[in-house]
Amino acid sequence: MQNTTRRNFLRLAGGGSVAAITLPLTGCDAMPAEAVAAWNGPASSETDPRRRALAWALLAPNPHNMQPWLADLRQPGRIDLYIDRTRLLPETDPFGRQIVIGHGCFIELLVLAAADEGWEVAVEYFPAGPVSETVLPDQADRPLAQLVFRKAAEKRPDTLFAQATRRRSNKETYEAKPLLPEHARALAASHAGPGTRLILHTDAAMVAQLKGITQQAGRIEIETPRTLLESVERTRIGAAAIRAQPDGIDLHGPLFWWLRQLGMMTPEKAMTPGSMAWQGGMDYMMKGPASAAAFGLLVTPGNSRRDQIEAGRAYLRLNLKATELGVAMHPLSQVLQEYAEMAALQAEFLKQQGIVPGQRVQMLFRLGYAALPEPAPRRRLEALLMT
Repeated sequence: MQNTTRRNFLRLAGGGSVAAITLPLTGCDAMPAEAVAAWNGPASSETDPRRRALAWALLAPNPHNMQPWLADLRQPGRIDLYIDRTRLLPETDPFGRQIVIGHGCFIELLVLAAADEGWEVAVEYFPAGPVSETVLPDQADRPLAQLVFRKAAEKRPDTLFAQATRRRSNKETYEAKPLLPEHARALAASHAGPGTRLILHTDAAMVAQLKGITQQAGRIEIETPRTLLESVERTRIGAAAIRAQPDGIDLHGPLFWWLRQLGMMTPEKAMTPGSMAWQGGMDYMMKGPASAAAFGLLVTPGNSRRDQIEAGRAYLRLNLKATELGVAMHPLSQVLQEYAEMAALQAEFLKQQGIVPGQRVQMLFRLGYAALPEPAPRRRLEALLMT
């Protein structure tokens, strides 16, 4: 691409003054190709159907893009799937609920990928016994699921799998137009999660209320130092950082490059209220919900680990269907998180939605229309394999 320039006006932290700086807009700090190579699918030379399915499954959505999956292939014909305890979110997800939902997404995409190549996968949850509802197992403890491969008598691919490489958690600002009724109907018709109820809100009044609640939740997360720090520590700023750690929250491109050079985009600045980096995080939390055309919820009758896995599987299918329809989709998990500062707003949200005691909203997401963004970084398959 040809380099161009523009005058960017950056508000400096501390004095409120404005500096005019001429910045090159393109040509530096691009997403490293190796960080998104996984989105090309498994290598043609890969022959193990389990590894091929895993290579697709690691494209699944997951909280903070931590990719918290571990796969044991040491037994022929099966995968034992574990939780990687080094990739948890203890402040915003203290019971591992979101992490387990991410494993449900992973399982569903793996099953779809295997079916596309003529394999059936028998999924058994908790093969070594139930997993605690409050404490997650470590990688040497009980697997979350066992996945047994067998050749299908007849190849039965699912058409949704065709969207696997285009699926995104689209974090962009959405277009100012409502969700088309035919798209809302198609999403509702596609949902078949066992025991998982889908609620779609397209009514303007309810959408406005949910915009307010999700913005309040985002503000609480930013203004709570320990929950903000959890995100800051998992943010990879610039191509070199993304290349070194292709996970977490990625920020790159010419603007971020210049902000780093000027000392305005550092972890310390991101933790400092009033700084440009801190305010940028707050603005992001406000703009996404504000542009929502509709909202969706996935509700389970309880909050067992099985409920969480099934919610993840249902969410993955909805995300693929939205991709097929050209509908952007982005989880807004803040109001669902289990920490003290969020409790009052969460109670208000649940009351508003008519969620009775015992039920659990596992996923809350916005819907709308936006251009397809570039894919998020992914680790190499070998990084997920246990030895």
